[in-house]
Parts: sequence; structure tokens; C-alpha cells
Amino acid sequence: DAKVYLIGGSIPERDLADNKIYNTCTVYNPEGTIIATHRKVHLFDIDVPGRIRFQESETLSAGKQLTHVDTEFGKIGVGICYDIRFPEPAMIAARQGCFVMIYPGAFNMTTGPLHWELLQRARAVDNQMYVAACSPARDLTAGYHAWGHSTIVGPTGDVIQTMDEKQGIIYADLDLSKMTEFRQNIPLVTQRRFDLYADVSKVKP
Repeated sequence: DAKVYLIGGSIPERDLADNKIYNTCTVYNPEGTIIATHRKVHLFDIDVPGRIRFQESETLSAGKQLTHVDTEFGKIGVGICYDIRFPEPAMIAARQGCFVMIYPGAFNMTTGPLHWELLQRARAVDNQMYVAACSPARDLTAGYHAWGHSTIVGPTGDVIQTMDEKQGIIYADLDLSKMTEFRQNIPLVTQRRFDLYADVSKVKP
């Protein structure tokens, strides 16, 4: 009804071909048609003795490809939650023409205040692109307490809009001319030294 593109959070998806379960984000066009799916590439497996143990790989399988979506506004890169901790997917997306990375995610009350905004700003400024991360609101009656704080970050690393832990909506205009100007002023793309290190964007998405 709203005639917008929708990055639809993530849901468990069972692949009937291999009977594996993936953490999958679906992307819809303004007609309501699914135009892309992203299966979470990096599974959240941690074990901090005496504090927390979380093993997504006990239930889920890891996705095997990166996701870039073509729209009339430009290309969009998609990741899920823990994917944001790894710089390579955003770097590849930027090098292959994406102007924004979008991450639905649910950091917890420990990692949220430490890293949620920091990682968004890092991915944005490293790649001179927009980054948007959407979190569930915090529900203290639920078994899992999300940090919340959905945020939109600009290509200079500046926080354009952010939420608190409550339910709500934020809006921002993503000005591609400002992104282009910033990339021209600090031309990281042309100054990279691929004679000294690998160009990760050569990996097939």
C-alpha cells in the first residue's frame, strides 16, 4: 500500500532442498514482490566462560553469498546482525556500487551499548557509504532484551538519525551527491594499494 521498498527483518527459513534452516531477510519491491533474500553469512557462536554461551550454528546454517539489490535509486547491500562485525561484506558492497548497507539486527544489553553504533559508523566511514541498522524495541517481559536504538549513519560517519530503545520510526534523506562529494574529497577508492593487499571486491557476491 505504501509503495516502498521493504527490508523485512529476518526469519527462520527452512530450505526444502537441503532441509537446512537459515536466518533469512526478505526484500520486497513497491509491488510487494520478493526481489531478494539474504541468508545470514556469519553465525553468532560465542562462549564466554561463566557469562554467556550462544551457538547459532547448533540450529542454523550459514548463508553462502552476499546480497546486493538493484533499485531505481541505486544498489543496496543487505546483512543481518552479526554480519556487521565483519568489514568485508560492506567493503565489497561499496566497491560494487552499493550506496547503503542495511542491517536488521538485535544486539543485546552488553554488546549494544559497546558496539551497535560504533560498528555502524565504522562500516560507513570505512566505505564512505550510508549504513542503516534496524533493531527490535526493547521488551523487558521477553526472554531476550534487545538494545534497540535503530540508527542511520552517513558516509562521513555522522549519525543522521537514531532511536532510543522504544518502538518508533526514524526517517532520513540519503543524499547521493553528498556521498559522491565526500568520496571525491577523500578519494579512498583510487588510493587503495592492491599491490600490497588483496582486493576483496573481486570475490563473487
